[in-house]
Amino acid sequence: MNTERPVGEVDLSRPPSTPEEKYHSRYIDEMNSPLYPFGYGLSYSSFAYSQPVLGTTSISAKAMHHDGPEARMKVSAQVKNTSQRVGDEVVQLYIGQRGTSIARPRRELKGFRRITLAPGESRTVEFVLDREALSFWNVDAKFAAEPSEVNVWVSHDSASGTPVKFTVVE
Repeated sequence: MNTERPVGEVDLSRPPSTPEEKYHSRYIDEMNSPLYPFGYGLSYSSFAYSQPVLGTTSISAKAMHHDGPEARMKVSAQVKNTSQRVGDEVVQLYIGQRGTSIARPRRELKGFRRITLAPGESRTVEFVLDREALSFWNVDAKFAAEPSEVNVWVSHDSASGTPVKFTVVE
């Protein structure tokens, strides 16, 4: 099981009260989150992200074996420079798969794009999740995509963003 570190909204000053809470790390003498999340960068510019938009709400695991156009999931998000100066931004795509035969990372980097935006400018950034991005070594030692629920984030680092969901069906 994933360790659920960082824990978010869980009260670490008391013993676990639900089965899910027993997987949360209880080291309370240290910070429970990184000082800077992966992908964090300093800039004189600031950027706003829209919620990601998916091409469809489900994709077939069987279709991914043929690697056709129906085996790809398009993900896009609008990024806007909200500052008064030109800025570079690294737009990052993360996924989290649940319901698979083995525990998967909570967030896994699957793509990134570097863009330059003028003050007030916005741009749609598009990513494609294909067979390679959604497959992993499963419990049967096969590299394959499995039916699962997939959360998708498009953000500037590994700790922010609003998730959207799609399913990988049989």
